Amino acid sequence: MGERWCAAVLRVLVLQAAWALAGGQVRYSVAEEAKAGTVVGRLAQDLGLEAGEAEARRLRLVAQGRRASVEVSGASGALLVSSRLDREELCGKSAPCALRLEVLLERPLRVFHVELEVTDINDNAPIFPAARKNISITELTTLPGSRFPLEGATDADIGANAQLSYTLSPSEHFSLDLQKTEEDGESLFLVLRKSLDRETIPVHRLVLTASDGGRPSLTGTMELVISVLDVNDNMPQFNQTVYKVQLPENAERGTLVIRLNATDLDEGVNSNISYSLQTLSPQNGRDVFRIDKNSGEIHLTGDLDFEDVSLYRLQVDATDKGTPPLSGHCKVVLEVLDVNDNAPEVWVTSLSVPVAEDASVGTVVALLSVSDRDSGENGRVRCWVWPASPFGLEATFAGSYSLVLREALDRERVSEYEVEVRAEDGGAPALRASRGLRVPVSDVNDNAPAFAQAVYTVLARENNAAGAELARLWARDPDEAGNGRVSYSVWEGGAGGGGWRAASSYVSVDAESGRLWALRPLDYEELQVLQFEVRAVDAGEPPLCGNATVQLFVLDENDNAPALLPPAGSAPEAGGVAAAEAAAAAGAGSESGTLWAWAAWGAPAGQVVAKIRAVDADSGYNAWLRYELWEPRGKGPFRVGLYSGEVSTARALDEADGPRQRLLIVVRDHGEPARSATATLSVSLVEAAEAAAAAAAGSSSSSSSSSVSRSALGVELGPGAASAATNVWLVVAICAVSSLFLLAVVLYGASRWAPRAAVLSGPGPTTLVCASEVGSWSYSQRHSRSLCVADGAAKSDLMVFSPNFPPPPPGPAPKDTQPEPSALLDTVSGPSFIPFSAPFHPPS
Repeated sequence: MGERWCAAVLRVLVLQAAWALAGGQVRYSVAEEAKAGTVVGRLAQDLGLEAGEAEARRLRLVAQGRRASVEVSGASGALLVSSRLDREELCGKSAPCALRLEVLLERPLRVFHVELEVTDINDNAPIFPAARKNISITELTTLPGSRFPLEGATDADIGANAQLSYTLSPSEHFSLDLQKTEEDGESLFLVLRKSLDRETIPVHRLVLTASDGGRPSLTGTMELVISVLDVNDNMPQFNQTVYKVQLPENAERGTLVIRLNATDLDEGVNSNISYSLQTLSPQNGRDVFRIDKNSGEIHLTGDLDFEDVSLYRLQVDATDKGTPPLSGHCKVVLEVLDVNDNAPEVWVTSLSVPVAEDASVGTVVALLSVSDRDSGENGRVRCWVWPASPFGLEATFAGSYSLVLREALDRERVSEYEVEVRAEDGGAPALRASRGLRVPVSDVNDNAPAFAQAVYTVLARENNAAGAELARLWARDPDEAGNGRVSYSVWEGGAGGGGWRAASSYVSVDAESGRLWALRPLDYEELQVLQFEVRAVDAGEPPLCGNATVQLFVLDENDNAPALLPPAGSAPEAGGVAAAEAAAAAGAGSESGTLWAWAAWGAPAGQVVAKIRAVDADSGYNAWLRYELWEPRGKGPFRVGLYSGEVSTARALDEADGPRQRLLIVVRDHGEPARSATATLSVSLVEAAEAAAAAAAGSSSSSSSSSVSRSALGVELGPGAASAATNVWLVVAICAVSSLFLLAVVLYGASRWAPRAAVLSGPGPTTLVCASEVGSWSYSQRHSRSLCVADGAAKSDLMVFSPNFPPPPPGPAPKDTQPEPSALLDTVSGPSFIPFSAPFHPPS
């Protein structure tokens, strides 16, 4: 067991060493014309892959632009012959014939280079350029040993299979001579062994056989027809047997290649020479050159291409015009010089797109192959990527590159890249080529939805219909498809006062459109401000979200009529006359019970008899009340304060006014349309003493009960007692006015010299400042000023807020005049605050 383990380890080490010595390249060989399906090598095993891993990781060949005739078996991972392999078609005369293949392996992506050598078999017989060769030889004058050049056969095979030997059919006059030199290669000559006699044998027919060195050997034949001629016994001669010429491959047609000159020792017609041209190699070079038969000048008639043919071997025959004509021969070896006439070629062998925007740096995007048909510096290629970022090139093998990611991607910034791979050779001037690649970037969920505003201010009127649209919210998500599809929901928030109520009980938001709509009618008297958050969540994985705060302000509608308040008691009025009311207090309806009051005959104009009190559940103008005397109309003895509700004498009372006056008073608000309530006041006219007694009795009864007797008091007071009571209350009034004046002076001084922090308050929550029967005030977020009005029950009638604007400098102090609602708002919050409602009952 231990010996087997050691042997296995040794084999692995040997394979690794062989792999290292080979430079990471696998080499195989296969004979040409191998049948389809022939196993070339166990590629998966040689690459170190486990069983089944080749198919799982998609082991495959990468096309190189030329048919490779081999394929990789997906199941076994073996390299198989897929179609006919013809070494001569693939490599011509090049040896060895090596095909460089690229093998692609995924997960992870790797590239291996395989070299496949196609070995030669003897499948091509030697071929002569012509089936028949005509040769003319003069009799007698042609001495034994004369040599006549022959065109040898060619064999498409290489190596031993292309080593040719020649045999000539038996003849006593002729033999073969094969010469091999490094400069001009093989030269085949027909050698005359014995002088010819035309009269004996006028024509000699011989068979020249060429045999290659393969096993079994293949042969080719050419018939030699030798005509024996008379007379002209001197053949033209060149001064060189081989001429060497160099010509650049970009030479234009008509270029002079060389001028040849042959001489003939004969005279006359036998010395006139004509030239002819034959191409020894390659066979398709006959149309590239042309020789002038008279001058011996060789001109270029075709295009030279170093990449196709780098060397031409030409044979020139100089034939005189004797009878029979004689010929002299020479060779012209033309070397084609390379010029930089081929631009580099860029091929994309593999492209992995789209690329995820969170792909890591170094990710392989594409595999490329770069080549240049030129040689030397002209074929040395330099590659780069334009634009330079975010991709780059890495060389993996000779002529092979990987396009890799060099920087992080962001699909929201650039969703698709147009990449150009540029190649430049080292020639002068350099030639360039490029290959464009379109690399789209796929999206990942890396952006959370974002609202256009962090805070939305929404205004809604009360008594709206259920399902009415309040606003439309929109959050933007720059991702695409599901990653950018946003759904909305009410997340949190609500309203306080009388118990917490969730915002979801008032409003709802459409999950797809972001439309905010009311679930039920809103009541300003129940809810003034509703603050909640709306969440936007995308459909990515994992989902991302964004929030926005919604401040919903309910606007008041005039949906409440004024309501009369119960009397506050019979406290002394300014005119010294007590107020009284019915035993049953006035309710909250629009019609009250009868109110009672007393007035003394002779009371001067302007004396307050009673005060009507009312309140409106609405706010602002809808709760701003005014009082009108409906009955009696005309010039009656009483009048009502427009905004104070105080009933006072319009003139001095006398006995002609009767013992009792019945007044019908209408209380209206300023809403549209206006709502109203009525109150009936019964004023009894009595003597001054009776009025004073009634006032005293009302004061004592108010301390023990909130209701008073409906019947009139029968106590009569003398004129002296009424006058004394009047004086007492006059002194009290003077003292009160003096105290208020002194207090006003002190407060003015304190506000004048005290720090500003004592008057203005900084940002903070909404705070109630002062409340009375004419309304209440509140402020939001910024600044407030002290304000207080008359007494009475507190009610939230005014709301002021500043939507994200800086506070203005304090304005000038308001004048002590009858305030309109806008004036009161300016007094509270300054010009930058936006009033929603300002319900109050300013004194007249």
